Amino acid sequence: MGTFDLTRLLPADHFSSALRHDVRHGLTANPKWLPPKWFYDARGSELFEEITRLPEYYPTRAEREILIARSREIAAVTKARTLVELGSGSSEKTRLLLDALREVGSLRSYIPVDVSESALTSAGRALTGEYPEIAVHAIVSDFTRGLGLPPDGGPRLVAFLGGTVGNMPPAERAEFLATLRRELEPGDALLLGTDLVKEPAVLIAAYDDAAGVTAAFNRNVLSVVNRELSADFDPAAFEHVALWDPAAEWIEMRLRSRRSQTVKVEALSLPVHFAEGEELRTEISAKFRHARVADELTAAGFRLTEWWTDDQGRFGLSLAEPVGRNG
Repeated sequence: MGTFDLTRLLPADHFSSALRHDVRHGLTANPKWLPPKWFYDARGSELFEEITRLPEYYPTRAEREILIARSREIAAVTKARTLVELGSGSSEKTRLLLDALREVGSLRSYIPVDVSESALTSAGRALTGEYPEIAVHAIVSDFTRGLGLPPDGGPRLVAFLGGTVGNMPPAERAEFLATLRRELEPGDALLLGTDLVKEPAVLIAAYDDAAGVTAAFNRNVLSVVNRELSADFDPAAFEHVALWDPAAEWIEMRLRSRRSQTVKVEALSLPVHFAEGEELRTEISAKFRHARVADELTAAGFRLTEWWTDDQGRFGLSLAEPVGRNG
């Protein structure tokens, strides 16, 4: 049996404080917004897992196709002793990389980084049974604010999969990549998953499925605010909307108020008025082109060394190395 330990880098009141901040600022802004991280309570995570199995939602299958085809190549190139995964969740796709790194004989440790301690503990303990030769060191952290990685264990392969980087607005994404670069050393590598620009109809269908699962997932953020901040949102009073913005090249998910209504967020003593038809933005999901990925990595201090897509060209996986100094 491998070893498992967990480091908490978030204060005990992190979630309550962050949710209060985001709800107050987002629901008093014009236009209104909430960040997508608040989708993912236990119910939201279940719904997202269901989304990944929908026929319309291709990103998970497309990225997995690339990993099946390229994991051995990634392992051979990086020879990573430590695999770091950001937003690891259940660590399902990670097993392809773990298997490949074990095969080349370099793997010594796995560091999953996530805000969910329960997800980290569950996945980490399962992996120690499957990979008895490695140490699993889980980190409870908001990786957008820094990783808090131990200084040894290189070379490291940092995997940020699923296209999650596209949920960050451009300025935030640039800051995140630059911060990540400062934490890496020569010999380390970044494996980055990015969904690609394609026909708008395909993109919209992926975020507005016929079964209504994504609609339920979108409305779940209102249930989270209700439960955690004693709000009185009626999720049924909001319509799920998925739109393609061709200028920004991203999908937006919104919730559109079906009627004029005022919601009370009791814990913040905050009344929030919605006009009929007013929209609350809950997510952006940027879609990329090869040149844009390369340019953004270069600006952050990386060099794109490998670029792979699935057979249909729907999803991109990039391997990049840090260049210059990490100061």
